[in-house]
Amino acid sequence: MPLPVCPSVRLSLPLSSSLFLTLSTVSLQRVHHPLPFAPTLRVNVSMTRRLMLDTMESDEASCLTGNPIDDCWKCDPDWANNRQRLADCAIGFGQYALGGKNGDIYIVTDSSDDDAVSPKPGTLRYAVIQEEPLWIVFPANMLIRLSQELIFNSYKTLDGRGVNVHITGGGCITLQYISNVIIHNIHVHDCHPSGEANVRSSPTHWGFRTMSDGDGISLFGAKDIWIDHCSLSHCKDGLIDAIMGSTAITISNNYFSHHNEVMLLGHSDQYLPDSGMQITIAFNHFGENLVQRMPRCRLGYIHVVNNDFTQWEMYAIGGSGNPTINSQGNRYIAPSDRNAKEVTKRVDTEQSKWRDWNWRSEGDILVNGAFFVASGEGLEEGYEKAYSVEPKSAAYIDLITWHAGVLGVGGRDNNLAEWNTRAKFQGSEAARPPSSMSPLVVFLTALSCLLLLYADIFASGL
Repeated sequence: MPLPVCPSVRLSLPLSSSLFLTLSTVSLQRVHHPLPFAPTLRVNVSMTRRLMLDTMESDEASCLTGNPIDDCWKCDPDWANNRQRLADCAIGFGQYALGGKNGDIYIVTDSSDDDAVSPKPGTLRYAVIQEEPLWIVFPANMLIRLSQELIFNSYKTLDGRGVNVHITGGGCITLQYISNVIIHNIHVHDCHPSGEANVRSSPTHWGFRTMSDGDGISLFGAKDIWIDHCSLSHCKDGLIDAIMGSTAITISNNYFSHHNEVMLLGHSDQYLPDSGMQITIAFNHFGENLVQRMPRCRLGYIHVVNNDFTQWEMYAIGGSGNPTINSQGNRYIAPSDRNAKEVTKRVDTEQSKWRDWNWRSEGDILVNGAFFVASGEGLEEGYEKAYSVEPKSAAYIDLITWHAGVLGVGGRDNNLAEWNTRAKFQGSEAARPPSSMSPLVVFLTALSCLLLLYADIFASGL
């Protein structure tokens, strides 16, 4: 099979002299972060090691992907009996989210959601409102149609590995003034507004809820949250919204598709508690039929690292209220519309105001005429609070995001009709995107393109 032709690309040079093209293992150092949060970096698996392992016939070679989160747990052949190890695999600002670690395993045996005030034992709603830590699992494929918002209590993990779990309906997921939640391997889609009803939020409290917006996952004053390997689409409002002082969040390995306003971070330009917000957006795939807000930021510090932006209609990253946006090692593929090539958008703000905002593109690949409008002085210390994980070269995007979205049968697809006809998934391998190329071929092609571009840059005297 011939190699594909290199696309027309632009390379966003880092502010330092490095081009993220080194093929040796990167030595990670602990980086000092001033308040509000100082994460400890976790060592990522070397891509060079991954390339060497691809040539070996071993269990390890077939397991490692170069994605540090997946390589942390998927290489354990007995992962299904060591599920809580997942809590040690997070990266970024949400890496300290415990979820239900060290708590009991709760098995959801009833997919119904008939009573939002007095949920039945065995249902998902009964599990998420409990006070104690719980690691929540599913014994079979499930479609859970919510009657009202699914309001979580703290210290919960939704672990959908090994099966296909779809959450849809009213709400959907609400994390309000709580902490330490992990949501992993769940389909969330077709969520619509609900409310004007009583809903229980703990064993001892229920109250009247006004109408919700219809977000897929809504974070309201929440912290230490990790959303990983979910597939999100077709919701009434946002797919993920984090507002009202929410912080210490990682959104990773997800597959976003079929939506207008994808992600909102920050309540308003004037809501000062959001000025300390720190969110990592890493290893996600932004896919078909997306329009804008990937994310749209108000205040705070946002690290956008190693994501694949394959479609947008208006813009990819927007903001207002002077957020700090640190874009590193991403791939931005612009649409064919020549009026929508810009990655960035400053929303309702004059250039005289936003030119001092710290927005940078470092090591990004810009394809099909995409361009990123940077601003600020470019000083490294301006991004210390928006740096949470060591970026990999954007040349590895296909490998890093190869399994983005829900793992297993159905994978990224939120097509219920197709999902309902499929057999129960028993393994841990991910569904691959539609492609005839192996990950290694994709990697070598992208690397060749970048090395050629690297040579051209230096031949031109840059």
